[in-house]
Amino acid sequence: MMVSVEPDLTLRPKSLDDYVGQAKLKQKLRVYLEAAKNRGEALDHLLLFGPPGLGKTTLAHVVAYELGVNIRVTSGPAIEKPGDLAAILTNSLEEGDILFIDEIHRLSKAAEEHLYPALEDFKIDIVIGAGPAARTLRLDLPRFTLVGATTRPGLISGPLRSRFGIIEHLEFYTEAELAQGVERDARLLGLTIEPEAALEIAHRSRGTMRIAKRLFRRVRDFVEVAGEAVVRLERTRQALDALGMDALGLDTRDRLIMQTVIERFAGGPVGLETLATALSEDPETLEEVHEPFLIQLGLLKRTPRGRQATERAYAHFGYPLPEQSRLLE
Repeated sequence: MMVSVEPDLTLRPKSLDDYVGQAKLKQKLRVYLEAAKNRGEALDHLLLFGPPGLGKTTLAHVVAYELGVNIRVTSGPAIEKPGDLAAILTNSLEEGDILFIDEIHRLSKAAEEHLYPALEDFKIDIVIGAGPAARTLRLDLPRFTLVGATTRPGLISGPLRSRFGIIEHLEFYTEAELAQGVERDARLLGLTIEPEAALEIAHRSRGTMRIAKRLFRRVRDFVEVAGEAVVRLERTRQALDALGMDALGLDTRDRLIMQTVIERFAGGPVGLETLATALSEDPETLEEVHEPFLIQLGLLKRTPRGRQATERAYAHFGYPLPEQSRLLE
């Protein structure tokens, strides 16, 4: 039986030199990594935060590669009990290894408290037995590096946040960086892509490398089915239009959100819960996935009274402007 490999894994950059974008962050990481290697020590615990799809998981793998150590990957929701954490720390890690916890803000309180001595003293307490006969056994751990990733740094408790020696934010990518990432993937896949086509994909990728890579794979499908050897601008536009991505990078769901605010709520302001109910959407998904890009584009704004469409939103979707006073409230 043939086992397929996910494209994201085969195309994932291994080193900082291969990693596209985040220039300032990479510059600082080079210093931290080089210093840790020179001292023969584990890297300080590292917290990466930023919107989804910017490369936090990839960067954790890059750090492990640059240090020449192994990486163990898990997530906050997967560590429900202190015993789950103890199993990972005692069975999976060697000296200098990386433990990557995605969505670390979703760690249970009990597991988080057991993590504190592991991060500070590289020791963990295990309770043996139950009731009056229970006793605590403290185990030594290898000096490992925790790399935590989160899209919601505000939900990380102060005590946990203070135990990270390095805290870094990932920024949205420029169109030039996104185009460079698309061209890199095309080259690794043995495809030729016009620079204009790569820029078109970048323009509609919401500043997010994950989206740029996904769109490129779908464009590649259209190109291959058409029997063409080169990814050209015209075919790229046709594919992206078929996928429902407009010139600003808005997808079908984004447009529905804005049209709902404008048509059903007179442009707002409308509360998050009310808007989520009208869209049959989870408020957290609306706030974390869709709103940041809509706000970044200047189509939506948050006010004390709720979400409100901007003049640019009315212009983009072709709606007549309401009274000027409403948009200035």
